[in-house]
Amino acid sequence: MILNDLLKRISEKKKKLDSIQPFKKKAIKSLEEWLRVELTYSSNAIEGNTLTRFETAEVLEKGISAVISGKALRDQLEAVNHAQAIEFIKKLAKKRKYHTEITEADINAIHRIILTRIIDESAGKYRESEIFVRGSSVEFPQPVQVPYLMREFIRWISVQKKTHPVLIAAEAHYRLVSIHPYIDGNGRTARLLMNLILIVNGYPMAVIRAEERTKYLSLLEQAQLKNYLNPYYRFIGVSVERSLDAYINAVDGKPVISVIAETEKKKLKKFTPDTYAELLKIGELAKETDETIHTLRYWTKEELLKVSGYTEGGYQLYHPDMIKRAKDIRRLQSEKRLTLAEIKKLFV
Repeated sequence: MILNDLLKRISEKKKKLDSIQPFKKKAIKSLEEWLRVELTYSSNAIEGNTLTRFETAEVLEKGISAVISGKALRDQLEAVNHAQAIEFIKKLAKKRKYHTEITEADINAIHRIILTRIIDESAGKYRESEIFVRGSSVEFPQPVQVPYLMREFIRWISVQKKTHPVLIAAEAHYRLVSIHPYIDGNGRTARLLMNLILIVNGYPMAVIRAEERTKYLSLLEQAQLKNYLNPYYRFIGVSVERSLDAYINAVDGKPVISVIAETEKKKLKKFTPDTYAELLKIGELAKETDETIHTLRYWTKEELLKVSGYTEGGYQLYHPDMIKRAKDIRRLQSEKRLTLAEIKKLFV
């Protein structure tokens, strides 16, 4: 996919969306509620939060008083805080006429919400120690450099006027996580900043899905180590386009997230609408393999199981071939004592 072609298509879809405003309030309310849950679930899951989509929705509805068996209080606080941060950037976007007006204080305020009641002493404050990301070769700046780098970062945002807004949002996210200014919550803050820039420029918020975690982190690391950003830009662009399609679908009276299924079907051309009936829901796959749904979701997130499509509600569907795949994973673990990383290499 050529980046310029993707940006052109995104711009055309934004024009279409702009032309059909004002939106149907009921449809948009439904979509924005779904986005609130999906953004919170996905952004937290990328960072290791164990709440499922359903559990996240439950917490956002009932707060930390929701009874989520076996889940840490921190996971629930992260969900509540992220949802509050989404509301904060929506309100902030109304005060910032242009993304060039975003301040250092704005970014610190987002971070403060993310870490409130979790690490209060670090919420909204730059780190004072070195930081390392497990499994990554990326080296982050020394803490003494952070205040200067953040001032330079804000200066960079303030002069971005001619570049496509999606690229500005994507690069702002990339630059912030590369500085890694905070002791924790850098990824969530960067994704919220990216969405703040998108909103200010009239775009809907983009979701980096939990199922895309491995690809997302790999592209970020590639950009950081090799200074090659185009694949990362395309990845973010596809996420923005997906949200544009969802909004267009909503105002056209189509199911709020049917766009997810349509997007995935385009990637899976060997499946026709008729053959989708043969695919398995995750619960059905669990019964066929004697594995828990939690295990299958984890193997999917680690890209050991492949998703072949989505229901109208956005739930994953698996080809029957994944029954054998799941049984092979369990066999290789028990008989060969292989790790998931070693098993993954066998399936490449």
